[in-house]
Amino acid sequence: MKTILLTGGAGYVGSHCAKSFARDGWYVVCIDNLSRGWRDAVRWGPLIEADISDRSAVAAAIERYRPDVIAHFAAYAYVGESVSTPELYYDNNVGRTFAFLETIRSIRPIPFLFSSTCATFGHPRQDTIDEDHPQWPINSYGWSKLIIERMLADYAIAHALPSVALRYFNAAGGDPDGEIGERHEPETHVIPLAIDAALAHDRTFSVFGTDFDTRDGSAVRDYIHVMDLADAHVRAAHRLLSMPGQAEVYNLGTGHGTSVLELVAAIRRVTGRPLPIELSPRRPGDPAMLVAKADKARRILGWAPQLSAIDTIIDHALIWRRIAR
Repeated sequence: MKTILLTGGAGYVGSHCAKSFARDGWYVVCIDNLSRGWRDAVRWGPLIEADISDRSAVAAAIERYRPDVIAHFAAYAYVGESVSTPELYYDNNVGRTFAFLETIRSIRPIPFLFSSTCATFGHPRQDTIDEDHPQWPINSYGWSKLIIERMLADYAIAHALPSVALRYFNAAGGDPDGEIGERHEPETHVIPLAIDAALAHDRTFSVFGTDFDTRDGSAVRDYIHVMDLADAHVRAAHRLLSMPGQAEVYNLGTGHGTSVLELVAAIRRVTGRPLPIELSPRRPGDPAMLVAKADKARRILGWAPQLSAIDTIIDHALIWRRIAR
């Protein structure tokens, strides 16, 4: 049995990936300081309650469990917050990851799987974004992830640390079994906010920006089911086991964009409820359109989304939102 150590395993994407790794036969160990994660989301192996910058705790976990792969999900991920308080993102996402990598390097070059983001690209220069698209983030969240991508590329050259960075587009949906789901405090992600507004009797849903250069004026995003992301992580981990000390990156998305107004229509369709909306100005740090070109992941990892039709994403998110209410 292979062992994987997941940082941020009590969070949204980390917990769903933990379930997929367990299903694939891995022994799953989570390390999380629970600052933004949930203890009850850790269901498929032991939880080490510690910060990744705690070198003694991390070294002890590596010595005890001897992971074959490390998957790094521990990060702050609110774009708006990263614009208003960038110091949080450079401290947590960059500084603590540096300390974590140095602890790993001091022990041995453990294959490293990194949760990255399409926010590293900034404003797209073409309709779909491949791995070679120029990276120029427009918010501190994107910069914090891009810095780690650069660190991993340099560590591969200098220290033979093999790594794979997976750049998600818009992670969405939830476990179809309803065991876990998307849960943030506060909730800022568009699909749970829209579902909650549809299920309530006294809420409206804010559409931020109707003057983008898109087909209906609202922002367009490539929504990818969180369990499809989890499947990509399992595939990437298997690849890491046989990779030499090099760094690879893959985009993860469907190649199809959904506008916010189209999403509103889908929420109404799936929930069967009215969804009152309020048209609001754009938010700082929001590009008009982010749509993936994920041919590389299909070709090399053998990965293809299975659950990422927008109605399926909403239906699975709805299962959890009803449980969480």
